Amino acid sequence: MTRPSKAIIDLAALRANYLWGRSQQAGKAFAVVKANAYGHGAVACATALADIADGFAVAFCAEAVELRDAGITNPILVLEGCFDVDEFQLAQKLSLWVAIHQECQIRDLEHANLPADSVHVWLKVDSGMHRAGFALEQVKPAHERLTKVSAVASITLMSHFSCSDEPDKPTTLDQIEAFEKATRGIPGARSLSNSGAVLAWPQATRDWARLGILLYGADPLPQPAGKLTPVMTLQSTVFAERWLEPGEPIGYGARFVTNTKTRVGLVALGYADGYPRQVPSGTPVAVDGALTTIIGRVSMDMITIDLTPLPQAGIGSKVEFWGKQIDVNVIAQAAGTISYELLCNVKRVPKEY
Repeated sequence: MTRPSKAIIDLAALRANYLWGRSQQAGKAFAVVKANAYGHGAVACATALADIADGFAVAFCAEAVELRDAGITNPILVLEGCFDVDEFQLAQKLSLWVAIHQECQIRDLEHANLPADSVHVWLKVDSGMHRAGFALEQVKPAHERLTKVSAVASITLMSHFSCSDEPDKPTTLDQIEAFEKATRGIPGARSLSNSGAVLAWPQATRDWARLGILLYGADPLPQPAGKLTPVMTLQSTVFAERWLEPGEPIGYGARFVTNTKTRVGLVALGYADGYPRQVPSGTPVAVDGALTTIIGRVSMDMITIDLTPLPQAGIGSKVEFWGKQIDVNVIAQAAGTISYELLCNVKRVPKEY
């Protein structure tokens, strides 16, 4: 018997989320497929979006190579940029667009000996997140230096928000203002909006948006807008069941003890499949469409659930851990983390598109 755990990827939902996200912008939008498309499968997702996407964004060059090898011809932006001269040469060969966020990358580009007008550069401005990018006073000198590199075909100005998923914080407006001040008078396209900004900060709309988590149907805002469709359903099956009398412990650590006669279902999925170990008893799951809860600690390969209120369920019943019925954000909150981490951690289970 084949283990029944799997991640079902709804590519129609992926396309609908992209089109909706782009429709909120005046310009174009990247589909961000870094980290294996947030656990959804980069090649499959990019292939499904190739005819409608303005471009794709990845973290580093190797992720872009995978897409090019799979036949993806759309523009691809490398968000971390190149790590050395050899990578700049690779990026030029594969027609990749590259972010530049520090002086040594400009120096490497100057020494890469590339053909004239062969590289599209995205100059990253540190508007306040203080993770990567040129300080505000360094932006104009960096831009001027890049204009003197013959290989540079165009320069787009970009920045990244630290708190766009917190609509009540003024941080995003402060970053927009800082970006505008640092780039005033510099020609070229702009890119500010990530998923949170697309959903909550229309003031950030520029030439390009970067659609990340919203592409996969997970709304990053505290109060979701309800415009997105979950793309991944993490699913498995009940493969054993038993009755326990009151006062019986379940699972590692014996943290959960039954207080009534309880019918326990054993499901073939665990933290090695990407489901978070930290969730407590009482975390919701859907069994054949009806809600119940996890009881006991999540194990590496198995999870115990309460079948007592679901007399129609049993061995062979399908269990949704997140998807269209169980919001992945609910599970992330129960685990003390974010949906991004949960989705990226889905690696062992097979994907069904």
